Formats: sequence, structure tokens, C-alpha cells
Amino acid sequence: MTGTGIEIDAGLVRELLREQHPDLAEHPVRLGARGWDNQLWRVGEQLAVRLPWATESADALLRKEYAWLPGIAPRLPLPVPVPQRFGQPSQRFPRPWIVSTWVPGTPADHAPVTRGEEAATTLAAFLTALHRPAPEGAPTGRHRGGSLADYGPRFLQALDSATELGLIPDPAAVRAVWDDAVAAPDWPGPPIWLHGDLHPANVLTTDGTLCGVIDFGDLCAGDPACDLAAAWILLPDGAADHFFADYQPTPDAAILRRARGNALMRAVAGLLIGDAGVHGRPGGKSTWGPPARDALRRLIASAP
Repeated sequence: MTGTGIEIDAGLVRELLREQHPDLAEHPVRLGARGWDNQLWRVGEQLAVRLPWATESADALLRKEYAWLPGIAPRLPLPVPVPQRFGQPSQRFPRPWIVSTWVPGTPADHAPVTRGEEAATTLAAFLTALHRPAPEGAPTGRHRGGSLADYGPRFLQALDSATELGLIPDPAAVRAVWDDAVAAPDWPGPPIWLHGDLHPANVLTTDGTLCGVIDFGDLCAGDPACDLAAAWILLPDGAADHFFADYQPTPDAAILRRARGNALMRAVAGLLIGDAGVHGRPGGKSTWGPPARDALRRLIASAP
């Protein structure tokens, strides 16, 4: 369902294409994935239709991707789902939708990175290419890319919830990492383009290393520490140092401290969504729990 009582199936996707993009309507249509905000239905071998199905915010996120990602994607060294067509809300489906390129691979919450050094180099190259000053008018993030102090109440509430549920083995150690991150100087540079939501369900792997990055709904401009959190969230033990050695410009101590804080927010959210079903689908998303626990362990071990 989409929040409107309309069930999404292959027939609906084909009818939407027939109405607005008839040259695509005769391609085979099959389910590709059900994500957090959108369902993806493959159209032939190269394309996918993305339709919002659960969250109210998904409409604006799709419009943002369609407006900004095509201009960024050509410089990125990994495949990303580049918007190709826009679907207008209609009587048949009253929400916007887009047609994007299909990126093959398996989400890392199902197939984690195992070739750490290779993946670290790949991720560093991707973020080095993405992290350029954003133009005036670029979107700002939803709880991403800003000062950690602004996110403190929301994070501490999540931490308390996770602690009460028995998901945090050492709350004092987590709080110490958070306090150190909040005390770090804020980002002094211009707003930088960010993916904004680099967690295991939003990167793809093959043969143990990264092969694509998906879901740019949180694309925004801000502090690059937001994305550098991926060193602990996506990469296996021992790979973070390789990542930070390859990423350019070389991160200073302050950005590393803020990156740990951003990673804590993702790890605790992943625990709540994965193990408790909080703020997510009924029953949670079980594949989010194990990588979140691993990330939390790595963050505590890496604390200065």
C-alpha cells in the first residue's frame, strides 16, 4: 500500500508508464526492492520505477533527487540510480514517481563488505568525488549535515530508548564518544554536497566490496563529517584507517570527532529499527541490527 489505499503491483506500474511514458510500457516489469521510502519496480534490464509507498516525506525526496542528482552523478566513480523520467501525480496514482537507472548489486545489510581495504579505497574515492562545495540554493538536510549540538536532544532520547530496551551494552562509553563529538569545533568550510544517508541498506556490494550507492533522497549540503561516518558504519574492522588515508582532503582531528558522532546517530537508529521496530515498519528491519551493533563496537574501540 502507499498510504492512499492503492496497492502497487506490476499492473499499476505498467499502466502508469502507458499513460505518461508509453515508450517504456512494453518492457517487462517486475519487483526490484521495497525500500524505506519507495518501492522499486524494474523496467527491462536497465531502468526502475520508484514509487513512494510509506512515508509522507518521500514525495519531496523524489523531486529533490530528480532536480539535483543528474548534475552530480557524472563525476561519481560508482554507479548510482540516475533519474531519467518524472511521473506526475495522477488520478490513478496521486503521488509523484520517477524512472531511474537500475544499479545491480546486493544491499550491504544482506551482503556485508568483507574485502575491507579494497572497499575503503572505493568508498574514499566516491566521497572525495562527491564532497565538493554545493551551489547556492542546494537543499539542506533533515537532521543531517549540521551542528551535532542541534541533534543532541533527538539523539539522547534515542539512546535512552535503546538503553532501556537493553540494546546498548555500555551506555557510558557511548555517551563519552557523543560528548567528545559535540565538543569538537563545527565545520568551518562551505556547505559540501552529501549523500546524507550512508548506511548498509543504501550501498550495494558484489564479491565482498562496494559496487554502487543508492537512495539519494537525503542528498543535501553541509558538514562532510555526516558522510565520513560511513567509515565505521559500512566498513569492517580495521578498514577505517585505510579509508581516512585515501580520502581527500585528509580529515583533521575535529572532523573525525564529528564523524564519530554522526556514526553514533546512525548506529543507535539502526539498533532501534533493526532490533526493536521503533520508528520503522512493524517488527523492524532485522537486517539493520547486526551492522549497527558492529558499528557501535567499532566506534567505542576507536574513541580517543
